[in-house]
Amino acid sequence: MIKNIIENEQYKILVEKQTKDVIEFLLEQNQEFSVTANIDPITFNPELPFDIKSQLHKFSLFVLSNYTYSTIEVNEKFLSFEAGFGEEGFGSVVKIPLHAIFQIIVDESILHLNPVATVDKFNKDLKSNSLNIFKNNPNNKKFN
Repeated sequence: MIKNIIENEQYKILVEKQTKDVIEFLLEQNQEFSVTANIDPITFNPELPFDIKSQLHKFSLFVLSNYTYSTIEVNEKFLSFEAGFGEEGFGSVVKIPLHAIFQIIVDESILHLNPVATVDKFNKDLKSNSLNIFKNNPNNKKFN
């Protein structure tokens, strides 16, 4: 059953490596690209204002070109870049876990597809686990 594959931790690790390899190949080729990613596990620094973040879809498109392309960093677990959002171009560093990248797109064609990005247990547990760890710290009881 496909669910047993895409929810498998070992398959997730395999897809992360494949996604990283594709991104590194595109960077070596000096090829601009776009990614569609599950926004649930994405972090923005600084955090996007509510009116901007509320307009993002669960799977949002990020166009990596021009200045944004020049700020791309990739490692074993994340793709990050600087981007502007909204009419005012609110600047933020976007940090996307590689497993949350659903598509890599070049010239309006899908180059890479990752079904793991649709798996909620990989994309929602990160935030809830982080919050639970924060709440369970005795020094943070005043925030409960």
